[in-house]
Amino acid sequence: MHTQVSLSSITKLIDGTHENPSNLLGPHTIDYRGNAAVAVRSYLPDAKAAWVIDRASGQKRAMRRIHPAGFFEAICDPMVDGSRPKRDASSSTALEKSKYHIQMTNESGKLVEMQDPYAIPSILTDFDRYLIGEGKHHQIYDRLGAQLRTVDGQSGVNFSVWAPNARSVQIVGDFNGWDGRKHVARVQAHLGIWELFVPGAKVGDRYKFRIHNEQGEWVDKSDPVGFAAELPPLTASIVTDLTTFQWSDSDWIDGRAEWNPMHEPMNVYEVHLGSWQKGPGRTHGWLDYRDLARRLAEYCHRMNFTHVELMPVNEHPFSGSWGYQAVGYFAPTSRHGNPEDFMYFVDYMHQHGIGVIIDWVPAHFPKDSHGLRRFDGSALYEHEDPRKGEHPDWGTMIFNYGRNEVRNFLVANALFWLDKYHIDGLRVDAVASMLYLDYSREDGEWVPNQYGGRENLEALDFLREFNIAVHEKFPGVVTAAEESTAWPGVSRPTYDGGLGFTYKWNMGWMNDTLTYMRNEPIHRKYHQNELTFSLIYAFTENFMLPLSHDEVVHGKGSLISQMPGDMWQKFANLRLLYSYMWTHPGKKLLFMGGEFAQWNEWNDDDGPDWILLDFATHRGVQQLVADLNKLVVENPALHQLDFSGEGFEWVDCMNADASILSYLRKGLDGAPPILVCSNFTPVVRQGYRVGVPESGYWKEIFNSDGEAYGGSNVGNYPGRKTFGEGQHGRPDSISIDLPPLATVIFRLEQ
Repeated sequence: MHTQVSLSSITKLIDGTHENPSNLLGPHTIDYRGNAAVAVRSYLPDAKAAWVIDRASGQKRAMRRIHPAGFFEAICDPMVDGSRPKRDASSSTALEKSKYHIQMTNESGKLVEMQDPYAIPSILTDFDRYLIGEGKHHQIYDRLGAQLRTVDGQSGVNFSVWAPNARSVQIVGDFNGWDGRKHVARVQAHLGIWELFVPGAKVGDRYKFRIHNEQGEWVDKSDPVGFAAELPPLTASIVTDLTTFQWSDSDWIDGRAEWNPMHEPMNVYEVHLGSWQKGPGRTHGWLDYRDLARRLAEYCHRMNFTHVELMPVNEHPFSGSWGYQAVGYFAPTSRHGNPEDFMYFVDYMHQHGIGVIIDWVPAHFPKDSHGLRRFDGSALYEHEDPRKGEHPDWGTMIFNYGRNEVRNFLVANALFWLDKYHIDGLRVDAVASMLYLDYSREDGEWVPNQYGGRENLEALDFLREFNIAVHEKFPGVVTAAEESTAWPGVSRPTYDGGLGFTYKWNMGWMNDTLTYMRNEPIHRKYHQNELTFSLIYAFTENFMLPLSHDEVVHGKGSLISQMPGDMWQKFANLRLLYSYMWTHPGKKLLFMGGEFAQWNEWNDDDGPDWILLDFATHRGVQQLVADLNKLVVENPALHQLDFSGEGFEWVDCMNADASILSYLRKGLDGAPPILVCSNFTPVVRQGYRVGVPESGYWKEIFNSDGEAYGGSNVGNYPGRKTFGEGQHGRPDSISIDLPPLATVIFRLEQ
C-alpha cells in the first residue's frame, strides 16, 4: 500500500518549510483503488508506533511509518465506522465526521493518546474572517493568541498568530518540550494567520511562536496578543484564562456609564507602580498588584484623589523604559503578579471609589528581537522605510497605521484593557510624534504625505477610529492625549473634524507656569503674561493640567527644587503653584512625590522619599494637596465648567507690578461662585480691595499660607463682608489681606 503524498512534500514538512502543513496532516478524503477512503497522516517525531482509534466504535487501525523521521499514515478503507465503501470519493467523509484519536508509543515506551490537531476546525468563523479582512475585528483578542478551547470534550489551547510572510510557523512550549516539529501551524493564506489547536496545553504553559521567516531564519517570537509573560529578562508568553476572576465593581461600571467627564471633578494621581512604594525581601522591591491596591486605594482616599493614572502596565523588557517601550501589549507586566492580580487591583480601586487610567503607547515599540520588529522577517507592524518606520529620538519603531491589520491590532488592544480589565481611561503617550511625519526630523529625513504635507494622515485616521470605538463601546471611559503642539481639535468630536479625545494635556500651561514660577519674585512682574496667556486658549480644548513625571526627570530636578528662594520661600512657592493649578480651569494631574514636596528628582529604582513625611513642612504640603483635592470635589464652581468660558472670569489680571492675580470660578445651576486671589511675591498685601459680583459674606475656604500647611498664617478667617463699593468693574468689593507667596480662596455664602 503506497502513500499518495510525495517525498518532497514530506521532506518540506520535516524541514519546517512546508507552506501549509494541513495539506498533508490530519484527515484527507482520497480515492483509493476506486473507492472512497480517508487517509489520516501525522508527524510524530517521538513515536515508535502509532494507531488511529475511532472513538465511536473503538476500532483501532495501525499507522504506517512512511518516513523514518516520524511521518505516519493510515488509509481507512473500509470506513472505520463500518459503513460500506462508496465510489464517490468526494462524498466519503465518514471518518472526518466521526471522532478519532491518535494513539502512539513514545521512545520510552509510554502509551499516549491525543486528538489530532489537524482534524480540529479553525477557531475563526466566516464573520471573523470578514472582520479581519476589513481591519474591523475589534475583539481580535478573542481569536488570536492563546485561546483556551474544548473540542469534543478535549481541553487544549488554540494558538493563532498573524505572520503573512512567514514560510512556516511552529508552536513551541512546555506542552511539547519546545520541539516545534510536533506542532506545525496551518495557515489561512488569505489572512496570513497561522493557527493550530494543541490538545492538552493548559493554563500556565509557557510558549512562543517559532517563525521561519522570509530570510530563511528560524526566530522565536513572543505572542503579540499574549495575555501574560514571563518575568523579564525571560521572554516567553504564558497561557492564561481571563474569565475566572469574580468582579465586584458592577455598581462602579454602571455609574461610570452615566458619568459626565466634562462636568465631574477629576484629580489624578500619576503613579509608577514599580517605585511608588517598595517591599523588603521582594524582587527589586516590587510590590504585587494586590498589595499595591490596598495601599494605593487607602492613600488616594485619604488624599482625595479621584483617579490614579498608571504609567504603562503592559509588559516591557527594560524596566528603565518605565513601560513606554512595550512588547506585550496585551499582558500586564509580571513584575507585580499575574493578570488576575491586576484585575484584583482594578476591582479593589473601584470598590473604594477610585478610577483607574493607564498610559497607552501606540506611537512606537522597541527593537527587541522577541517582539514585534520584523515579526515574520518583514516590516510587518512597522514601515519598511526608516524615514517613516523608525523613531530618531527613542531608537524605536513606528507603527504602520496605514495597514488594516496594524490599525486593528492597536484599536483592539485599547478596547481589550477596557473590556477585560475594566480600565476607566487611556492616556495616549506621544501623540505629537504620531501627528507629524517630520516630527524630530530634519529636511530629507521624512516623507511627505500624498498631498505634499507633513501631517500623518494615516495616524489621524487611526486616532479617530480609536476614539470612536472607545466612546461607543464603553460610555464614560475617557481618553487623554499627551499632545504638545497647537494641533486643532484634539479634544473635539470626530464629527466636527476633531480627533475625538476626551481631554488634551495642556503642555503649554505647564511650560509657561513652571517657567514663571522659576523666576525670583522680584522679577515676576515682567512675566505676568506667562500666567495669563493660558486663559487666551483655555477653552479651545478640554484641557487637563499635568505636572507629570516628565517634569521631574532628566536633570530637571523635583518641583520644589525648581522653586526659587530660601527654604521657606521654596515651600511657599510650591504651595502657591498647587493652589493656582487647582483653581485654574481644567482637570488636574500630579505625579507621585510631588504631593509632599519630594526633594530628589524621581528615579525608578528608588521612588519617593516617604521618610520626608517625618518633617512638618512636607506633611504640610501633603495636607494642602489633600485639601485642594477636596475643595475641587466639594465645590461645583471648581469643576463643573472647566471647559467653558462661562466658568471663568478675570477680576484683575493687570496688576503685574504687585504680581497679583484674582479671578472668579463659576458652576452650573446657581452654584456659589468662588473668588481666587494669588500673591506671587513674598510681600504681605494688607487691605487689598477686590471686586466681587455679588454683595454678601465671602467666606475664606482655603489659604495656602495656613499654619497647618507650614505657612505664616496671614489671612482673612473666617471671611469678609462686602463694602457696598464697586471695584475692578464689579458692583461690590471686599478688603482682604493677601499672604506672602500664597493663594486665598473665598466662596459667597448665601
